[in-house]
Amino acid sequence: MMHKLRIGVIFGGRSGEYEVSLASARSILNALDPELYEVTQIGITLDGFWLSNKIGVDVIDLFSQHSYKELCEVVLFPSPAYRGLLFCKRPSGTGKSLLVIEPLVQLDVIFPVLHGTYGEDGTLQGLLELNDIAYVGAGVVGSAVGMDKAIFKSVMAAHQIPTVKWMLILKPQIEQDEEAVVQNVMDTLIHFPLFIKPANLGSSVGITKCNNRSELLCGLKTAMCYDRLIVVEEGINAREIEVSVLGNEEPIVSVPGEIIPSREFYSYQAKYLDQSSQLLIPAPLSLEMVEQVKSLALRAYRAVDCAGMARVDFLLDKESYRLYISEINTIPGFTDISMYPKLWEYSGIDYAQLVQRLIEFAILRRAEKERIRYRRDG
Repeated sequence: MMHKLRIGVIFGGRSGEYEVSLASARSILNALDPELYEVTQIGITLDGFWLSNKIGVDVIDLFSQHSYKELCEVVLFPSPAYRGLLFCKRPSGTGKSLLVIEPLVQLDVIFPVLHGTYGEDGTLQGLLELNDIAYVGAGVVGSAVGMDKAIFKSVMAAHQIPTVKWMLILKPQIEQDEEAVVQNVMDTLIHFPLFIKPANLGSSVGITKCNNRSELLCGLKTAMCYDRLIVVEEGINAREIEVSVLGNEEPIVSVPGEIIPSREFYSYQAKYLDQSSQLLIPAPLSLEMVEQVKSLALRAYRAVDCAGMARVDFLLDKESYRLYISEINTIPGFTDISMYPKLWEYSGIDYAQLVQRLIEFAILRRAEKERIRYRRDG
């Protein structure tokens, strides 16, 4: 009898999307069939400490209560010598000078459920690559490019995929002369409203819609609290269209969905707190527009070398009916109200099947990597 697949689900993290990660991870954990998988829960605190315990312990409940006493500190080595978690302990009387490492649990696949910095941006993926373990989702490059809104827009431009007019502001520029930055933005983008976004964050954290000069300055100051790179986008009168992509070399695309925000735009509150935004599935679009959305989503997915999954977001101008790509999310929200799983459910793949397929794609991707030669013989 084959052993159950040993899955490590990682959640939390050093990110402004910490709470969203816990909500997504809880849904994924509930969907993992105990007949198929042996699951180890791994939580990362806001301070960056990795905590876990023996299999069967509900780490996520302890994280939700901010109660860590029953948990132990763990690490994942940047070496393929041991694919799994190692338990860290400090023998009594030794202070912090001595750290003893012992094996805790071997793992077959890691399922990262970390939204935002230090989880969705390629940093964790780099560690997993060094450990040579299979993991769900995009690799280092796809994750990093998808996370950085400025680089992503530049890559889209190189592939002739349209984006709204935008510009990049550096945090030191604002600190040095905020009035000059504000004037430069107004001279470049000209028309309000404008959207101010931290370049490396998701779930609409730190985003501000600005309708005048004073709001623009406040928006820049808010964004710089979350990142040193700030993206300023031209606002358009648009519909918000989203589509889910699934797969590695031959990805498939779901039906498009449409967001009807309960607030001025699809903010963090509208996404996760008030739950009054509408998700229209499928989006009321012509067949021609549906095909255009799907085609552009696939082009964007391949352009950033994505794998496993992504949600691709678009803006559809209500006046010109032009389609603009907004962003790609390589670890999209997985809560019970999240668009990514809902789109697949409508497209014929239920939540549990979706999670299972993602794990299978992770294993296939690692198997493909094993066929690659990394050194010259002879």
